Amino acid sequence: MKLKELGFDSWFEAQAADCLQQGHAIARVMAVDRGRFLVKDERREMGAELSGRFFFDVEGPGDLPCVGDWVGVELQNLGTSAIIHDLLPRKTFLRRKSAGKSVDFQMIAANIDTAFIVQACPFDINLRRFDRYMVMAKDGGIEPMLLLTKIDLLSPAELEQMLTEIRKGRVPGRVLPISNTTGEGFEEFRTLLVPGRTYGLLGSSGVGKTTIINRLLGHEAFETHEVSGTGEGTHTTARRQLVILDQGAMLIDTPGMRELGLLGAGDGLDRGFEDIGLLAADCRFADCRHGGEPGCAVRAAVETGAVSEERYRSYLKLRKESEYHEMSYMDKRKKDRAFGRYVKSAMKHLKK
Repeated sequence: MKLKELGFDSWFEAQAADCLQQGHAIARVMAVDRGRFLVKDERREMGAELSGRFFFDVEGPGDLPCVGDWVGVELQNLGTSAIIHDLLPRKTFLRRKSAGKSVDFQMIAANIDTAFIVQACPFDINLRRFDRYMVMAKDGGIEPMLLLTKIDLLSPAELEQMLTEIRKGRVPGRVLPISNTTGEGFEEFRTLLVPGRTYGLLGSSGVGKTTIINRLLGHEAFETHEVSGTGEGTHTTARRQLVILDQGAMLIDTPGMRELGLLGAGDGLDRGFEDIGLLAADCRFADCRHGGEPGCAVRAAVETGAVSEERYRSYLKLRKESEYHEMSYMDKRKKDRAFGRYVKSAMKHLKK
């Protein structure tokens, strides 16, 4: 399989020319599981680990390879294993704030062209959660799309009503309803998957992500658990992995994430809430926070119904969260750099 078929286009070729070390091969990270890596080059898949220098040089978790990344590897054991020495720049990325109290980035996946945000009817429809996924995708330069699964659990009238409510929430882009059970909408979904391009499946556990992959592959390649009595799934993907479909497109399956904290996602907010951004240009004050300031064009649009109250409140909440975590992150980086300078200074004195 040629690297081009794995998504290695002219953009990555240019990056590799600048940063790949002589004698190292190019491979794509296919899976990450508890610090272990599975990579694929033109010939085979193989297990891989980080070189000592690579691990020592990283400044944070976001600098470690993630599924979808392109890396420079040194082949070992007659090409059956590899050492990762280089990480090529990412064209796009999907990241979140690290779970818990830690203020740092956690990379979810990289080099995704389109992210399918999966929500299941009728139990998992949550536009606030969609906004979070959408901002995460937009922040990394990825185009999001809402994929509604399990529509067989709704009558046609109920589905139409749900789609109407979703459109009222001004979900940007296309909304595609499908059923893994009946196959409705699935052929339309297949036509969106272009060979050589990479797609991500994002969503809560049990919304049908793994079932989608199994149906596209045509067999039960990955285990799913039985659906509960309410129709909600119970399967949880154990690791992030990239799957190559028979027709040449690639899908990255990700575990359901309980925490979707945003960190420094200002660009994603601007791209995901473009309607609010355009309105903000007409606010009386350039630094308007769209709260109680006079002459706020955003608040005026909310009051007239041009922007829904739900969408407006979601925007304010995500912006506040992102800015708060960004301030904490910058403060942490300053302390880390100060400590690093202290250690280097102490080492110089010890050598004298």
